[in-house]
Amino acid sequence: MAKKIMVVDDDPDIVEYLVSIFKEKGYETCSAEGGEGAMEMLERERPDLLTLDLEMPEEWGPRFYRKFSQKPEFKDLPVIVISGLAGIHLAIRKAVATVSKPFEPAQVLEIVEKTIGKP
Repeated sequence: MAKKIMVVDDDPDIVEYLVSIFKEKGYETCSAEGGEGAMEMLERERPDLLTLDLEMPEEWGPRFYRKFSQKPEFKDLPVIVISGLAGIHLAIRKAVATVSKPFEPAQVLEIVEKTIGKP
């Protein structure tokens, strides 16, 4: 069964871009454009990895992370922070990686493959 990656970002272009990159490599994907529907999606889809933007209108990325990581079933879910904010490496200390926008797709894919393997 293919590994599943969930993309959480309020920018629909970023969501579409990341989803297309992951699908092209054979990963299953799901996405949420912000924290509001992300928890419901997370619980329904049970991804193997999550990419998370930090600055979203209705839900700050670190706050969303705190909410889901307190649930036993998600406490070890790997997270890659992808954000345009400065100092992103400090926002979620347990993130497996932090990537600044704009990003290189190859860099993100390398992190994904190191973290959850190839699909």
